[in-house]
Amino acid sequence: MVTGLVLVKLVPGKEKQTLGRLKALASVVHMSAVFGRWDLVLDMETDDLPMLSNIVVREIRGIPGVLSTETLVTTSL
Repeated sequence: MVTGLVLVKLVPGKEKQTLGRLKALASVVHMSAVFGRWDLVLDMETDDLPMLSNIVVREIRGIPGVLSTETLVTTSL
């Protein structure tokens, strides 16, 4: 299991439509709206790193209203 945080910047005016599409993704286990450089933080869980990468690149970035993303892969220390 791989967990990660995906930081999402949204296109202004498209927030509501974009949120609905992001919430529908099975790998998104929690979503938080935040203030600052990013608009959303997605907590994600996938089977492996290639799957996480594919979901971010092919699905999340392909949703109209998603301007940019940054992915943080979690680790244990």
